[in-house]
Amino acid sequence: MSYLAKNYNRKKISFKYGKGSYLYSTDNKKYLDFVQGIAVNSLGHANPKLVKAIKNQSKKLWHVSNAFQIPEGEKLAKKLCQKTFADFVMFQNSGAEATEAAIKVARRYFYSIGKPNKNRILCIKNSFHGRTLAAIFASGSKKMTEGFGPKVPGFDHIEFKNSKPRFPNIKRKIKKNTAAIMVETILGEGGIKTIPNKCLKYLRKICNKKEILLIVDEVQSGISRSGDFFAFEQSKIKPDIVPIAKGIGGGFPIGAVLMTKKVAAGMIPGTHGSTFGGNPLAMSVGNTVMDIVSSKKFLNNVKKSSRYFFLKLNNLKRKYPNVIKEIRGRGLLIGIQLHKGQVQFIKRLMDNKLLTIRASENVVRILPPLNVKRKEINVALKIINKVCLEFI
Repeated sequence: MSYLAKNYNRKKISFKYGKGSYLYSTDNKKYLDFVQGIAVNSLGHANPKLVKAIKNQSKKLWHVSNAFQIPEGEKLAKKLCQKTFADFVMFQNSGAEATEAAIKVARRYFYSIGKPNKNRILCIKNSFHGRTLAAIFASGSKKMTEGFGPKVPGFDHIEFKNSKPRFPNIKRKIKKNTAAIMVETILGEGGIKTIPNKCLKYLRKICNKKEILLIVDEVQSGISRSGDFFAFEQSKIKPDIVPIAKGIGGGFPIGAVLMTKKVAAGMIPGTHGSTFGGNPLAMSVGNTVMDIVSSKKFLNNVKKSSRYFFLKLNNLKRKYPNVIKEIRGRGLLIGIQLHKGQVQFIKRLMDNKLLTIRASENVVRILPPLNVKRKEINVALKIINKVCLEFI
């Protein structure tokens, strides 16, 4: 009997250790892990440099509270700001906390400039911004909000379509009390749907014209997952607020909100806090991850692996047109949209020792570590090909 609550439908498998791209189960089987904690383990399992960072810091200091200065956090914040559009950073523990904080930053900005009625956030319907009460109502998904009423106010929704116009009636959705538009650059849970660069530029233009803020959620697509440090960088836009998490900790829980000087001005002492956010242990790991994944050489390798993987997956799509409908995503945030049988397909991949995870629209989500080896991609392709044969 398990004493854990039943809010997860866990697969009947557990692991005793991992190394790089692989997990080793308690019944001594080896699995190629292309879930990696859902895009969290950016450098794979038990990365030696991350192990060393944790080990060294654990001997010195774990937690002190944000009542004091934390040099490791100052160091990581500087690296993030120097690498990106941001002027300031607030550290959190998770993606959900980061998106919640992003909402607070947007609302507080307008309050601080004497416009407290501008407090509503416009989001893409059926997007994903976390599992807190505010975040599920921001996502606008009936599946996530059912049973958790009353409705958390302050959110409106737009549609994002794979046909033009991508955002129908968006201008009419922006009201006098709209504070910001919040979008995922690549909709993860929503089916690995990439917002085109032209659309991101359009959103930035609208936000400028309406004098509202643009929040770009890069919790899953950020930290080099797309082949650029942030996925929105290809569009050449500058957002106002960006929540991040997942890959920045390489498996250790870290979240953060990146923001411009303009919007950060509203976050005066006492407006937000986090007991564990920015603790020395987390920051030491984050600094090590940042040093590795933000280098030009590393990013070029992600792009190289991505090009190869997409080329081979599209070959499989052409080979099995009745099984694979579309190959989606960017970088190493990849989705295989099937015509049918998503659950069974994922099960058969797992039976063949390849771990993947689902997303909406019948998509199989593939999230290898960013330092995945070519031979490991080939192993995955061989397994996917084998399972496709079963579904013809």
